[in-house]
Amino acid sequence: MAKQGQTTDRGLEGLTAAVKDAANANSAGKGLPPVHLWNPPFCGDIDMRIASDGTWFYMGTPIGRPALVRLFSTILKREDGKHFLVTPVEKVGIRVDDAPFLAVEMLKEGDSRGRLLRFRTNVDDWVSCDSAHRLRFEAAADGGLTPYLHVRADLWAKVTRALYYDLVDMGEERVVDGRPMFGIASSGAFFAMADAEQVRGAL
Repeated sequence: MAKQGQTTDRGLEGLTAAVKDAANANSAGKGLPPVHLWNPPFCGDIDMRIASDGTWFYMGTPIGRPALVRLFSTILKREDGKHFLVTPVEKVGIRVDDAPFLAVEMLKEGDSRGRLLRFRTNVDDWVSCDSAHRLRFEAAADGGLTPYLHVRADLWAKVTRALYYDLVDMGEERVVDGRPMFGIASSGAFFAMADAEQVRGAL
């Protein structure tokens, strides 16, 4: 049983105030709080869950304020496969059913290395797909594939089904480690989706 601390006792409003204080104390004044620099004591788990469709719940009720969801998303941290909300003084555990973010929009642009894909998440972060923010593909229950985009610091966004079909449409074959692979190119990097022979057989 996780030890119950101040954050778990005071509820959502108290946590919201702590997050706002952390954001205001961010010396840069812009961008995301430096959660990678914070290592506060663990204060227990709270009844907060991010569902597979990206909806945030607190005590079983959806959090209906997008600005509040956005605020909480800025202090997400993942350690040893578990997700936490972190401030400079406390850390609480939450449940994440799949990935903490959804990639809900995609733009196809160009850079010096050719095509550049940019994705918008459900909390309005824009992420450029490149070698530091890669795509990975996992087997789905229906026999297809589910793409995920690396957002930051071991936090991932599940790419929506509609965008997955768009990715398939722009996919191409390349030889990777001596094997023909079907995948997606963006910003000079290639992200293998599946064996090219399997894809040919499925089309």
